[in-house]
Amino acid sequence: MSEKLKEEALRYHMEGKPGKIEVVPTKPYSTQHDLSMAYTPGVAQPCLEIEKNPECAYDYTAKGNLVAVISNGTAVLGLGDIGALSGKPVMEGKGLLFKIFAGIDVFDIEVAEKDPDRFIQAVKAIAPTFGGINLEDIKAPECFEIEQRLKEELDIPVMHDDQHGTAIISGAGLLNAIELQGKRIEDVRLVVNGAGAAAISCTRLYKKLGIRAENIVMVDSKGVITKNRKGLNDSKAEFATERNISTLVEAMVGADVFLGLSVADVLTPEMVQSMNERPIVFALANPNPEISYEKAKASRPDLIFATGRSDYPNQINNVIGFPYIFRGALDARATGINEDMKLAAVYAIASLAKQPVPDVVNAAYGLNRIKFGPDYIIPKPLDPRLLITVAPAVARAAMNSGIAKHPITDWKAYEHKLRVLMGNDNKMLRHIYEKAQNSPRKRVVFAEANHANMLRAAVTALRENICQPVLLGNDEYINKLATSIGVDLDGLEIVNLRHPNEENRRLRYARILTDKRQREGITYEEAVEKMFDRNYFGMMMVETGDADAFITGTYSKYTETIQIAKEVIGIREGFNHFGAMHIINSKKGTYFLSDTLINRHPDTDTLTDVARLTAEAVRFFAQEPVMAMVSYSNFGADKIGSPMLVRNAVRYMQEHYPDLPIDGEMQVSFAINNELRDKSFPFNKLKGKDVNTIIFPNLSSANTAYKMMLEMGIGETIGPIQIGLNKPIHFTDIACEPRDIVNLTAVAVLDALVQEQKEGLLKK
Repeated sequence: MSEKLKEEALRYHMEGKPGKIEVVPTKPYSTQHDLSMAYTPGVAQPCLEIEKNPECAYDYTAKGNLVAVISNGTAVLGLGDIGALSGKPVMEGKGLLFKIFAGIDVFDIEVAEKDPDRFIQAVKAIAPTFGGINLEDIKAPECFEIEQRLKEELDIPVMHDDQHGTAIISGAGLLNAIELQGKRIEDVRLVVNGAGAAAISCTRLYKKLGIRAENIVMVDSKGVITKNRKGLNDSKAEFATERNISTLVEAMVGADVFLGLSVADVLTPEMVQSMNERPIVFALANPNPEISYEKAKASRPDLIFATGRSDYPNQINNVIGFPYIFRGALDARATGINEDMKLAAVYAIASLAKQPVPDVVNAAYGLNRIKFGPDYIIPKPLDPRLLITVAPAVARAAMNSGIAKHPITDWKAYEHKLRVLMGNDNKMLRHIYEKAQNSPRKRVVFAEANHANMLRAAVTALRENICQPVLLGNDEYINKLATSIGVDLDGLEIVNLRHPNEENRRLRYARILTDKRQREGITYEEAVEKMFDRNYFGMMMVETGDADAFITGTYSKYTETIQIAKEVIGIREGFNHFGAMHIINSKKGTYFLSDTLINRHPDTDTLTDVARLTAEAVRFFAQEPVMAMVSYSNFGADKIGSPMLVRNAVRYMQEHYPDLPIDGEMQVSFAINNELRDKSFPFNKLKGKDVNTIIFPNLSSANTAYKMMLEMGIGETIGPIQIGLNKPIHFTDIACEPRDIVNLTAVAVLDALVQEQKEGLLKK
């Protein structure tokens, strides 16, 4: 590690609040009554219930979501025996990973005890506190005895991650690598360099996956472990070979798989060249592998290579497994983590690597595309699907093997719970997706299909059964783009609006637009010319019923597309303006923000229209609006400028919509903090209510507010959602990621369904 990196690491751990984890209250504690419930006398009742039935601890305490990360510091992250206290930063880091990847709370516990009996006694004494125990950084061979005895003597999940985590993740990678190399697992010859806890556990698991004992050679610092070697402990003796070889060089000849859990640079290119055809090398020594990626790949082009490093393909990283294994075990209230559960995790992880990779994962790793193959045999650690893939597989295995005390019956609800734990839950968005997926497919026009993000979004929308995408653009260019970014256009329709085959449709659209707008200065000749513009043409598809919804904006100037929308689609009757709204999902709840895209400098009439449209839109999403119209002043403190315009709009809304909870003008802090608002301005008409809808005084403030929230990680967004046009025409912006566009597409489909219902009612 460079001196600069050392300093940065120390600063990271020291600045602000020292360390990486903290305890956060989960219940109210502001009042004396709250405190009396949290401690005395209220705490007595759950204590008595637990005394009568210990299982009630899972109902009344944090036990069911609490894991102990316990170490004695004898084998810390390649640093060796540095002691319990010195290992604390690692244990805190493990706690952080449990929390951010699986929503599991952790207490890290450093035990200054090397004697296995006394260490086991200490862990058993504190075990009632926890729902599970993750043993960490304990040296071999003591770690085997410690884990085995604790598993036998405790009735909660216990796992030494250094052993089993690496085994599970590498086992999943091994299954996929063997498949890609066209081999059968029962035929492959395995060389394991290293005989510590991880190496022993990996080899045991590989045997369960199908590798035969006679095809395994294990090598330690003294050479090949053979039957005639004396002084072997039980763990090493288990893998002693009868072959008459003594060195790693000899062992590598004709081998199919090399697993390294040892030291850097012990494997040479010549050894790799001596392996069987289409070899597999897992060089997992940290921080530097047994052979460098560059040397290994140069020595054998037919090689599949993996390391423990994040800067090369195929990272074998324990974080792919342990958070989700414990999550599933805790949720099934398993009495342990058995072999069935570990194998279930292996197969779930291996299977996930074969699935199409979400854009969020490609973006996280700065890659255009990741797909199953020699450089992608294992999911990336930041793949959000791991939680909802591995945890349920482990929970099912616990149930099927008979060690689950709390069987899961509603798996759909369980997946929902997992998404909530990870902060990925969005009931509203899931509802929109379900509506779109369960309805007859709507035709959605993607105006800028020659933009990579919009093309990816269209493909995803089709694959997720949200809509039937129609791509506007040059078919040859779109197909080339699809190839370059690795997406399959099978099932998507491409409309080249400039193609001669589309001339009749262009002329038909031009005539319809002329008839509609001829008294507003549009001639037929002008309309014909406009139909070569993808925004005009695409919106006319929706206007005429050739499509159901339209998405644009990844590079079009929104000011121009807004004007086109007014010409082609028109603003809803009863309104003179339309707007755009964003939905922000934050830890404090869901907020609807308007107008975030359309109206730059709204006057009172515009603000009134935006407020009316937003109220309707909030109800469209099955919410009741509680609206604050915000500015930089409160309730008449400033008599000019935007506060006055907002105040006039509020007055109009209160007079004409007396049942709508709305007030202002007020600063954002008073809008969101109802206690502060009600105390400072007791006359306000929102008293006691939590605001969920905020109308901003101008585009600048609205756009800045929601983008700042996103950049600061305060919330996730859906939008911009158009409000006020006659048909489902929706605008993205240049910063939209593919998933943002997919979300907006689902909204557009729901918008089209509602439009269809309205038209049906009108016909009746």
